[in-house]
Amino acid sequence: MEYVTIKDIADLWGVSPRRVQLLCAKKRIDGAVKFGRDWAIPKDASKPADARIKSGNYINWRNKE
Repeated sequence: MEYVTIKDIADLWGVSPRRVQLLCAKKRIDGAVKFGRDWAIPKDASKPADARIKSGNYINWRNKE
């Protein structure tokens, strides 16, 4: 299996390297392995689906009464 760097995957997927780091840390990329402080990501890894809220129903916990 071939592995690539975070920068290579970020360029391929069109996202920032920091976003790829966060996805790796949250174990959302199958097969990603951490070596020291660097990540090795399988070359054929698929981009995970966006898990952010898209419904528009945000909860503002600061102004709850």
